[in-house]
Amino acid sequence: MLRRSKILAALAAVALPITVTGVSSGGPPAVAAPPDASSTAASAFGAAAAKYGVPEPVLLAVSYAESRWDDHQGASSSSGGYGPMHLTAVDPSTTVDLSGKQKVAKAESLRTLYKASQLTGLDPVALRTDTVANISGGAALLASYQRSLGLPVGADTSAAQWYGAVAAYAEAADRAGATAFADDVYSIMARGAARTTNTGQQIAMPPVKVAPDKSLATKLALPAGVKQANSDVECPASLGCEWLPAPYAKTGADAGDYGNHDLANRPKTGKIDYIVIHDTEGGWQGTLNLVQDPTYVSWQYTMRSSDGHVWQHVKAKDVAWQAGNWYVNMHSIGIEHEGFATQGATWYTESLYRNSAKLVRYLAAKNHIPLDRAHIIGHDQVPGTLPTTVGGMHWDPGPFWDWEHYFDLLGAPIYGHSIFPAKPGSIVTIKPGFAGNQQVVTGCTTAGVLCPAQGTNFVYLRQAPDDNAPLVTDLGLHKDGSASGTEAWDHGARVAAGAQYVVAERQGDWLAVWYLGAKGWFKSPKSAPDAFAKPGVVVTPKAGKTSVPVYGRAYPEQAAYPAGIPYQTVTPLQYSIGAGQSYPLSDASIETDYYRAVTFDANTPGDHVQVLGKDRYYQIWFGHRMFYVRAADVDIKPAF
Repeated sequence: MLRRSKILAALAAVALPITVTGVSSGGPPAVAAPPDASSTAASAFGAAAAKYGVPEPVLLAVSYAESRWDDHQGASSSSGGYGPMHLTAVDPSTTVDLSGKQKVAKAESLRTLYKASQLTGLDPVALRTDTVANISGGAALLASYQRSLGLPVGADTSAAQWYGAVAAYAEAADRAGATAFADDVYSIMARGAARTTNTGQQIAMPPVKVAPDKSLATKLALPAGVKQANSDVECPASLGCEWLPAPYAKTGADAGDYGNHDLANRPKTGKIDYIVIHDTEGGWQGTLNLVQDPTYVSWQYTMRSSDGHVWQHVKAKDVAWQAGNWYVNMHSIGIEHEGFATQGATWYTESLYRNSAKLVRYLAAKNHIPLDRAHIIGHDQVPGTLPTTVGGMHWDPGPFWDWEHYFDLLGAPIYGHSIFPAKPGSIVTIKPGFAGNQQVVTGCTTAGVLCPAQGTNFVYLRQAPDDNAPLVTDLGLHKDGSASGTEAWDHGARVAAGAQYVVAERQGDWLAVWYLGAKGWFKSPKSAPDAFAKPGVVVTPKAGKTSVPVYGRAYPEQAAYPAGIPYQTVTPLQYSIGAGQSYPLSDASIETDYYRAVTFDANTPGDHVQVLGKDRYYQIWFGHRMFYVRAADVDIKPAF
């Protein structure tokens, strides 16, 4: 999450790339009623496929790639798309920048909702708000694209021959983007899918292995698109990433006046342990403007919401100023996702999730980063470095980022089964579901006001096994010791999908876990659990210690610093681990180090060097954020 004040100032002069208008402007008159609203989405796909002559697996896979079959309750995406088929209705007076470099597409091409209305005779309003009508409109569009390529339609035609039509459905500005979408669709088709939609509809698509005729995409009247060869990007070739460098430049006369990142030589100057997921809190163009400002901060990648397009700004070997914690900066790569934490699904599109997952898989493999929630982290998991900085740490990507789906896309699903029951001493992984897990969240637009309902990625912890008990407190966010709240920013009582905790107690359907030095209770019935027991190891205070401090960074001991490099103190935070408590160990191999980089000249003696310590630290699951403990303070033992 970027600094809101500076983003808003930057965006004041930069319009968002697209705007959505009501369907009353430019849409054809209603000439037919929508299909029977009582029809289910599952049957609607079969009916629409048969009526418009589209193989049902193609229709299902296109919809899954666009929306995972969700209807988003009639709201549009950031790119003006509606319903499970993502039919678009963009202001025709708007010119849309789809390349990041130049205006290449008029918004008339992003008005497929109205084209679908002409093809089906259905009211545009119904196509926006009625799931069955929307699916019909998507099927009609696919059939029209197939015909425009001179190819036969029919529900019994080979799915292999629909590659060109599927690529056209992407509404991409270039062939690279169109074929990337089509490749995703056929990959989904090959794997199959099954899920319950946001409206409770159960839809299943059996796997269908197809060898698509990719030559059909050459029939599309589209430019080839961005070429990644011989560029500076570190990115999967299929993403067509662009290099837009953040400036490493002097900003004043002093050697320490420079921006907006630091040169390094990772992993030699510090291994890369984490990938930090951010959201921009602004539009992509304003975000790109900011990362090119040498007086501002930096991050490695920016991702656009509408199509998942990627720009790289800082090399992985260098240190971006992105996490608000220098130790985490030293050991991480930051990815900004266009969006607003309080708006969630409007901006966190399926294209964004899918391309982000492709990028993270690539980076994790290249840098040997584990694909788990202790290493692929949200900005909201980065700890403060001092007690005074904890409360000001960022909380993006927020409660509406779908971690469970994201890790499915990463090919590392969050643990969701138990071989033994959750009991005191067990490690449990939180997995509450997403679409059907609509926790109370307030303050998205106005403090205290209930946010529009949508899926959330967490469950609340309470001070007692009672639905009316107050939420647990987080002394970093609530210095007076008061209970945490439900405001979107307040994650003080939230355990998120993929996080791990140790069970302290069980009472019927309620589990208590150790959390920030105390017990926190949540419901996890054995018949429908939100937490799943798994093997693992935990840390506990060494015998004789009544409490153990926790830290926000793992810097070396004083004796490790050579002459000329000041000792960087490691200050305990306002939390502690009490005797009898235990917390899951999430990484026992982190580096105890400090990367010294305070001058613009990389050749300055004693600068741009890594100081390595001998004092060991462990990373643990302790609260909503990640924390560190000194190895000398704790014992490691197997969980029960």
